Amino acid sequence: MPMEEVQCTKGENVDSASKDSGEKECDPYNLQNGFMEQGLLLSSNHPWKPWQHARSRVKEYLMCVKSILGSVVGLEWFCLCALGILTALMSFFMDLSVAKLQRAQRWLYGHLEDHTLLQFLSWTLYPVCLCASSTAFSHSLCPYSAGSGLPEVRTILSGVELPDYLSLSHLFAKLVGLICTLAAGSTVFLGKVGPFVHLSTMVGAYLDRLCLSAQTEKEVPVHREILVAAAAVGVASCFGAPISGVLFSVEVMGTHFVVRDYCRCFFSAACGALTFRLLSVWSKEQETVQALFKTSFSSDLPFQASEILVFALLGLLCGTVSCIYLFCHRWILRFTKTNRLISKVLATEKALYTGTVVFLLASVTFPHSAGGLMAAEFSMKQLLSSLLDSQQWWSLSQNTSGLPPQEWSPSGASVYLTLGFFLVMKLWLLVLACTLPLPAGYFMPVFIYGACIGRLLGEGLACMFPDGIHSEGKISPINPGGYALAGAAAFSGAVTHTLSPALLALELTGQSTHAAPILLATLLANALARSGHRPSFYDAISISKKLPHLPSLLLARPRLCSVLLGQVLSGAGEVLERRGGVTEVRLALTTSSQTIFPVVDTYESQVLLGSVNRSELKRFLHYAADGQTGPVSDKQLGDVCLIQPIIVQASAHTTVQQAHQIMSVLSTQHLFVTEKGRLSGLMTRTEMKTVIEDLAHGRHIDQHIDQAA
Repeated sequence: MPMEEVQCTKGENVDSASKDSGEKECDPYNLQNGFMEQGLLLSSNHPWKPWQHARSRVKEYLMCVKSILGSVVGLEWFCLCALGILTALMSFFMDLSVAKLQRAQRWLYGHLEDHTLLQFLSWTLYPVCLCASSTAFSHSLCPYSAGSGLPEVRTILSGVELPDYLSLSHLFAKLVGLICTLAAGSTVFLGKVGPFVHLSTMVGAYLDRLCLSAQTEKEVPVHREILVAAAAVGVASCFGAPISGVLFSVEVMGTHFVVRDYCRCFFSAACGALTFRLLSVWSKEQETVQALFKTSFSSDLPFQASEILVFALLGLLCGTVSCIYLFCHRWILRFTKTNRLISKVLATEKALYTGTVVFLLASVTFPHSAGGLMAAEFSMKQLLSSLLDSQQWWSLSQNTSGLPPQEWSPSGASVYLTLGFFLVMKLWLLVLACTLPLPAGYFMPVFIYGACIGRLLGEGLACMFPDGIHSEGKISPINPGGYALAGAAAFSGAVTHTLSPALLALELTGQSTHAAPILLATLLANALARSGHRPSFYDAISISKKLPHLPSLLLARPRLCSVLLGQVLSGAGEVLERRGGVTEVRLALTTSSQTIFPVVDTYESQVLLGSVNRSELKRFLHYAADGQTGPVSDKQLGDVCLIQPIIVQASAHTTVQQAHQIMSVLSTQHLFVTEKGRLSGLMTRTEMKTVIEDLAHGRHIDQHIDQAA
């Protein structure tokens, strides 16, 4: 006689006999003692999938693990911990692979010391092959895996669905491609942070789907909370800096941050940072858990009060240079899209374009040519470590007992010449490298570039005051490394329009002596870079790729805040009636491309009941064609389709600014406008973007102002 089934967890059943006998739900002993066969019948709704028996058994045991872990703490916290650990492992083994590939290039280059031509070929062809392989592999497996990935993740967090951007195939393509890109070294001068944040969000999305599969059979969209935490973990696992990782996630990944995500982000970032640091100790790269870039700044008197003015000047200088860099970056993005030859090559022969550009970059940085004045043989980590050196290179060059680093003073050349040449050459080289269609990050290069700006200013100050700065009978020697650290934070913060690099600079070096001047320089650089409402580095990429986003209301004039939503509302599009039949639904799907349709009580009353997705309407027509639920003439929209309730509604008297805030906070794609419960219109994210751009650029501005008055 069949036994009555009871719910074990969402989407899973066990029989009531085990419940009545006092046994735990989903006890593995029950599965093995007669009920395994019944549990295996609970497999997926997709019989075409392979290994049904194995998948069913794995899922049953996942349910048991979930019930055990859930009794201790919420399953989401285990998911966040696993996210941090897995991301740190991925970061560590990626660094290990990159180090081995770079060591192979150095070995090959060193063994060809007496053959300049062969050295040139090894210096150029090695990164060309790696970068071309990165482009070819990533694009063959996932066509949109190139670039940073941060703008796409930010778009996903805003509520826009980008299919396959968080898939496992995308993760594999970006992982392999990024390893090849980083192995090219400082030749292409590209980093890791942006793509790795994207990789971290992919891992988070997969873990979230895995946890959800243990709770329900239904396909549930990935939770936004896990993606926000994954963005913080990505930065924390790159540098072992959990605090700045969370702050980076708050600043870059969205316009609004939910406070309840704060603890989740810190917990996951701490797990990732701690795992990354411990792996370095266990691999004997470091003796103990310590800062990634060790410095020796004096803590007794790190700087004089009068030096605050110099740090402020450094911030303004970094802000000015960042404006030049961002202008060049926007120009090169437009040029590659408008130039017929380059756009055609990028569309059809990406690997060829990558190989050509990388060969040019490698030729310029060849150590026996211009690269000798740019410390080209240094890796990215060695570049930053040398720039943060607290010793005065100018003083060492004047002293026979000490010499500045050979890479920054080749053949006795002035350190001012090499630093200045580095800044001039790397500016256009970095702008050119940003056009490469391969997985690459851009944060670390601008961080190093800013450190070089600060180092040059610090060395100049050391030359002006060789004995240090006197104040109240105390002498404080100039520390060029402190200026380099402040310059790195200020320039990278100005380029990305964030303040988190200031905290990242402190966590990377373990130095808190320069916290105040670093923050001051970063604030001033940000203020200058944001003036004129210029887009940040990531905003420019979003605009170039035409990713769905709401432009900042700061672009609109202040008096336009009084413009009402009803004045710019175009209508509700196709509207369906609750009692609508097959004819109305088919007509709506044929004449409109809307993804969501408002449903009203009757066409006469226009009382809004909810909305229905396009997929639901297609299912309605499918059922009607099959005749599964009765005669076609009896089918009504409200009886078959799931009418989703409206979470939030706006009035026609709501301002454009308020509507923008609602859509940003809720990450919604649609906003229904009603008046006393009756539908007045539908504002989509695309329409909101168009309205704000029209108001910002003054199109029909007089009409809007007159109506608002």
